[in-house]
Amino acid sequence: MLIKSHRDLDVYQNAVSAAVDVFALSKGLPREEQYSLTDQVRRSSRSVCANIAEAWRKRKYEAAFVSKLNDAEAEAAETQVWLELANRFSYITAEQMYELDDRMEHIIAQLSLMAANAGQWTFH
Repeated sequence: MLIKSHRDLDVYQNAVSAAVDVFALSKGLPREEQYSLTDQVRRSSRSVCANIAEAWRKRKYEAAFVSKLNDAEAEAAETQVWLELANRFSYITAEQMYELDDRMEHIIAQLSLMAANAGQWTFH
């Protein structure tokens, strides 16, 4: 398949899907968490998508491409932390946490593979 934009990347599609599901799950968090946990988990999950899009646009420069992929990985890991905390505070079930955590792990693996093979994605 010819990849014309970041939207064609499997990892981007996975990240958007996960961010949508994180948002839906976060609607059930307590109101007192609105300006902390809720905002943070929404922000970090959305940032994964945004960093992938930015990486795609920076692929002319391999170092910049890899840097943005690394930023996306970091945001995915941050999302995992917020989900773990939500579970430990008994706001979400372990099943909900593990399902999204596994999806984030898959996204992180995809991003790591892209970064390790950056030369295949960048142009000079």
